[in-house]
Amino acid sequence: MLRGKRPTRRGGHVPGWSLSEVTRGVREGDDRLTARCLAAVLVGGSALGSVNLLIDGVLLGGAYRAAYAATMLLLFVLGVLLAVRRRAGPRTGPALVLVGDLVYVVVAATTTDPLLYAPLLMLLFTCAAAAWFLGPRMLVGHMLLVVGACATALWSTYSDSAALVVQIIVNAAGLNLVTVGVFVVRRRVQRLLVHTQALSSTDPLTGLANRRGLVDQAPRLWRQARREGQRVAALVLDLDHFKRLNDAFGHAAGDEVLCTVAGALSATVRPSDVLARTGGEELVVLGLVSDPAEAGQLAERLRRAVSASSPSRQVTASIGVALVRPGDGEVAADGLWRLIDRADVAMYEAKQSGRDRVSIATGASVPRPRAPRAAAPDPGH
Repeated sequence: MLRGKRPTRRGGHVPGWSLSEVTRGVREGDDRLTARCLAAVLVGGSALGSVNLLIDGVLLGGAYRAAYAATMLLLFVLGVLLAVRRRAGPRTGPALVLVGDLVYVVVAATTTDPLLYAPLLMLLFTCAAAAWFLGPRMLVGHMLLVVGACATALWSTYSDSAALVVQIIVNAAGLNLVTVGVFVVRRRVQRLLVHTQALSSTDPLTGLANRRGLVDQAPRLWRQARREGQRVAALVLDLDHFKRLNDAFGHAAGDEVLCTVAGALSATVRPSDVLARTGGEELVVLGLVSDPAEAGQLAERLRRAVSASSPSRQVTASIGVALVRPGDGEVAADGLWRLIDRADVAMYEAKQSGRDRVSIATGASVPRPRAPRAAAPDPGH
């Protein structure tokens, strides 16, 4: 039996999702929605807080009243800026958490009765925001600011120092426990997103990208090809006589061969290439090349890697190659499958010519009749 090793996750051809990558991807996907929500909170908070300027006895006079008014104006301006930009960058969340802490301190210091007009429960918003946007180190800094904010709100309420310290500790501890709880839940959810992303984009047998992972990478390659004036090359690899191997030695042996071949290909493709298993014994490599000669050289390296991957068995692959120069406005996913269909025709021609060879598509090849994409490849391959 073959002792094939599963390919390691490296480069762009095997999706190795990290917590930070998924977190960043989720935030980028919801960027506009986040900006709108934060803008609404800032503008709404400014409007509600400004009502206190119209009520006698709520604010201290003189400079305190001016500081309070300036703070409300600052919130309004920040909200408008977010609404206009419609983008919340990676530093927006941490900055707004800091602003929220400072705003509470200003409100507590400028009102006549902080516990009545600036209750400590107002800090729950900044605590929840900090738990969502901040990393561990910055979160600790926020928790220290919460202690200072509680001291500011309670300072004029208790004449007894011991009672003041106790109240500060109790209130700050309660708020920080909420912060830690939300932070732990957030990390848990993000870990679940990591595993979900990996399961949805990875072939469970070989560890390579699957069809979804392949489609997810297509826009990146299409943009890069247009930007650099290169071509996208699709290489369709199909293991020769794979059905015979399964029939003779069992599907377990076939699975080990697939894992061994996947490992050999992972070590051969370039870091920027995308290597995926699209079904059965068929694999696809996507990459950028300057001309057909470069694509042919890559295909030959892959063909030799397959042949050398299993010394105890004669395993070979037929490879079809097709190239395209992406046009402006082209949908990457549609162009991807048209390109793969042309490479698939070339692969079939390589099989008809004797197998264990490379065939490069010329012109607009007509896709050969084949099973639906969800089905396994033709058994005679």
